[in-house]
Amino acid sequence: AALKVCMMNMSKIANDLRLMASGPRVGLAEIMLPARQPGSSIMPGKVNPVMPEVINQIAFQVIGNDHTICLASEAGQLELNVMEPVLVFNLLQSISIMNNGFRAFTDNCLKGIEANEDRLKEYVEKSVGIITAVNPHIGYEAAARVAKEAIATGQSVR
Repeated sequence: AALKVCMMNMSKIANDLRLMASGPRVGLAEIMLPARQPGSSIMPGKVNPVMPEVINQIAFQVIGNDHTICLASEAGQLELNVMEPVLVFNLLQSISIMNNGFRAFTDNCLKGIEANEDRLKEYVEKSVGIITAVNPHIGYEAAARVAKEAIATGQSVR
């Protein structure tokens, strides 16, 4: 079960990276993933998030292996479990694909992630959340008015 939980968390991280890299114009586009294969034939310049998708696929396999391990564990009688070969096979396969996947993910994705500084600066500038920094100094009502005006006009709270 520990391997399954680990991979569920890794799959969540991979999905977050995919979302953060969505774009370049429509989507978050907060980060840029390294290009590891040619992009889409219908979308020139698109970078497919293949390494996060590899992590998703490994997670699905490990989750399936965990279920097989649970069923094999349950199938034994008394001190004898004739299902141990399938149990051990699936456990070792999970460990192996996780090891290989983490290494590939680190080398081919994580080490090459770049922040999209222009987009992130734009998000900070347009965020009304930064008004909370001055809230203690100007009061909630004034801060709320500034935030509402910034939203209505599309301007920064500065």
